[in-house]
Amino acid sequence: MESYIRYNFEYDCKIRVCFIGAGGHSFRNIYPTFQYTPIDLVAICDKDKEKADAYKRQFGAERSYTDHIEMLEKEKPDAVFIVTSYDADGCVQAVQLAKDALQSGCHVWMEKPTASSVDEAEELLQLSEEKHRYVMTGLKKVFFPSIEKVKEIITSPEFGIPSSIYIRYPQNLPPFEERDDLSKMKWFLDHIFHPGSILFYLMGKIASFSYEREPFNGGSVTNIRFVSGAVGTMHLTAGESSGSPLERVEVIGEGANVVVDNGVKVTYFRKAKPPMYGRSSSYIVDEQEAPLYWEPEFSLGQLYNKNIFYLGYVQEVNHFCHSILNGTPPKKGTLEQSLEILKMFEAYRMTPEGKRVILNPATKEVEHEL
Repeated sequence: MESYIRYNFEYDCKIRVCFIGAGGHSFRNIYPTFQYTPIDLVAICDKDKEKADAYKRQFGAERSYTDHIEMLEKEKPDAVFIVTSYDADGCVQAVQLAKDALQSGCHVWMEKPTASSVDEAEELLQLSEEKHRYVMTGLKKVFFPSIEKVKEIITSPEFGIPSSIYIRYPQNLPPFEERDDLSKMKWFLDHIFHPGSILFYLMGKIASFSYEREPFNGGSVTNIRFVSGAVGTMHLTAGESSGSPLERVEVIGEGANVVVDNGVKVTYFRKAKPPMYGRSSSYIVDEQEAPLYWEPEFSLGQLYNKNIFYLGYVQEVNHFCHSILNGTPPKKGTLEQSLEILKMFEAYRMTPEGKRVILNPATKEVEHEL
């Protein structure tokens, strides 16, 4: 993993960027990443002129607008960042904004969710290909240093084949009879991109799944079969304490497993010889087989102690920028990856609990089990 960070002023070559959106999330987490990325922020657009002007002053843009079409025509940026919300019907506002940016010849970075349906994502993919411009979604979880470390571990020969995964995330699922109403599903849509992106990044495409939902908080447990043949469980823990760590990920290999707690603590349980049953007096394993453990310290003024680094925001924006500068498509946060997550979302909308739904064909070796 590359961890060296350059500051904005150290870049000789930058991309001209316009930004659509002046909300709280972008103020806290997206605009600040530009300090560490090759970006020349030239203009900001928001329907609220006062906010657009305030953000322009705060983040050093040259101009502000209330009409994004006017901004795109006048500024002709290399790329557009879009961080907006939902309309009254629960549809993702960024979809049309991304289309407008692509039509104007811009690359697009958009906050998740990419869209509210598979059809919308496919339309963006088609337009992206027609215009030869990249569209990347901010799937921050797959840029977490912890999750990137898990990916490195589970693809190493000593870990063996990743055979199963468990992921825990606090999110409720509305009752089935309410899921036709997209406005009642918008928070599920907003948050399914987090565990969904991790599942896809670590284990590949999902072949099929089924789920059960509890009626008290709307929590659910989903049993997953991946195209690879591996299996998994996604536990959406609606009803957990707000004082609890939000999430947990565990991947099992062949005699090894790796765990991420609270997004930052990584423990790698390496292959180890079991102690002789009934004869061993110590639980201490050999140092060459002992677990490896990583956790940040929060005492030093290091970049990794900023939330925009351990939550992956800077890394995802840098990935987008360097993709443009190098002329190479993004490898993470792609429309193809968003499509897989939206397949899951639509399956939850249309499939009652207890019924198995197929998303992708499984490999021949496991087709008989589906």
